[in-house]
This record gives sequence, structure tokens and C-alpha cells, in this order.
Amino acid sequence: MQGTIRIIGIDPGLRRTGWGIIETLGNSLRFVGSGTVTSDGEMDLASRLCQLHDGLAEVVHSYQPDEAAVEQTFVNKDATATLKLGQARGIAMLVPARAGLRVAEYAPNAVKKAVIGVGHGEKQQIHLMLKVLMPKAEFKGNDAADALAIAICHAHNRQSINGRLAALAG
Repeated sequence: MQGTIRIIGIDPGLRRTGWGIIETLGNSLRFVGSGTVTSDGEMDLASRLCQLHDGLAEVVHSYQPDEAAVEQTFVNKDATATLKLGQARGIAMLVPARAGLRVAEYAPNAVKKAVIGVGHGEKQQIHLMLKVLMPKAEFKGNDAADALAIAICHAHNRQSINGRLAALAG
């Protein structure tokens, strides 16, 4: 399809990093794929980060997205967990960047607003709206669903982002 843009949304996590891929043409959205890359909790941190890297790199290589979007982290009460999530998020940004993709970042409330219309909502509301927006969408678990929501958020925001970037470059 001429003008079709393939977007990967990534929901970073050290245990499970969700990914979702959609295609957008104008205002239409089409589900391409989704899943979760996992790391082995029994392994050391560096090995777990390698597992996430290798798994995401395989997804990017297999699906050849044009653009990427990653959810921004929020600060936990547990500093150690926040640091580990930040490292997983670094992998989630590094993999598409190394593949030559521009990586956009979105706050969790911006993702929810793009999908369900409000910045605060339950996971179930996101799942229901994903099925409304893309009836053929298949996702197992919250991580893959969240990643699809991130990709949809980027699809809705990419034209304004690209316009601002072009204005800065020009």
C-alpha cells in the first residue's frame, strides 16, 4: 500500500516487554501483530537485558516497522524497581533506534487518552477499545495490549510530531 506506515509500540518492562505492530493509512488502522518478549528472572540483570534486546531485535527485524513509540516510565516508590525499569526502557528505545527508526515517547495518560478518550482508565477499557478500533487485533496479556495502545497513540500524534520536526529542521 502506498503511504502505509508500520508502527511498533513498545511497553517496556524487565520481566515482560510488550510489543504491538499496526499499520496506518490516513485515519485507518490495521492490526499486524503483537506479543511479549520475556526475560528469565533467575538470571543476572545483564543477561536479562540481553534477552530483551535480542527478542525485540528479532521482532523489529521480522516486522520491519517504519516508526517506533515507547511508553515513558513513571516513578515507583521502589527506587531499585524504577532503575531496573529504566534499564529495560533503554533497551526498548535502543533496539528501534539502532534499526534506524525515529523513536517517539508517550506518557501513560497520553496513551490512554488517545485510545479511550480520557487520561485515566482501566486496562479492561483499553482492551475493549482496541477491539473496537481494530476488530482483528489479537493480544495475549496486558503488555501486548498496552503496546498496541502505544502504537495507536503514535498513529494519532505522528503527523503533528513530524510537522514540528520538519519546522525545526527547516
